[in-house]
Amino acid sequence: MATKQSSDEESTRLYHPYQNYESLKKRRSWGENLTFYTGTGYLGGSLAGAAAGIISGVKSFEYGDTTKLKITRILNSSGLTGRSLGCMVGVVGMIYAGIESGVVAFMDRDDEWTNVVAGLGAGAVFRAALGVRSAAVAGALGGIVVGGAVAGKQVLKRYVHI
Repeated sequence: MATKQSSDEESTRLYHPYQNYESLKKRRSWGENLTFYTGTGYLGGSLAGAAAGIISGVKSFEYGDTTKLKITRILNSSGLTGRSLGCMVGVVGMIYAGIESGVVAFMDRDDEWTNVVAGLGAGAVFRAALGVRSAAVAGALGGIVVGGAVAGKQVLKRYVHI
């Protein structure tokens, strides 16, 4: 009876031609990682910087400013802040992608700890020119931020069924 049931299951199994190939590629290549993290970092930093620049531009209004002058202040402030913050976050994303790819290649595994190590390294390398203390603080903050993101991703996987 058990053999009849297993043959029934085999005959009703759906055809899936990529079944053996899906497990081979679980992560992006280093070039795709570099492009993804740098691009999303630049875009996110630019949007956040533009929002902060709008607030800064509105705060810099003076009594008697015309509407044209107010718009110019907002555009100049948001453009300046957006560009600079976008470039900074894009560079951090580039450093993070490089360190993550290096750690994965060296350790030959890709788990949560490689992301945390990459966050530590990215923060430390980004602020290394400002001194050892600044690099240590930035590295610790980078590790904490990435650790929180990894933990949040695990919580979402567990409790949010999409």
